[in-house]
Amino acid sequence: MRTTTILRCDNQSCMAIAKNPVFHARTKHIEIHYQYVRELTDNEIVELEYCPTSNNAADIFTKALGAEQLHQNL
Repeated sequence: MRTTTILRCDNQSCMAIAKNPVFHARTKHIEIHYQYVRELTDNEIVELEYCPTSNNAADIFTKALGAEQLHQNL
């Protein structure tokens, strides 16, 4: 029995590229290891789920947040 891992992301463009198998001229610069996410989603090993920036707890580690946002994410 295989379970799908949910990967939450606040970048809708990234999700669209991973879900759409069509090769676009604007995405040809993406390195091969990023294509691995597309393969994982195609094989239903990983499921991409949208997480709005306002609900993204990882932002406290990657961005400078104001006091209000910082306390909201904690």
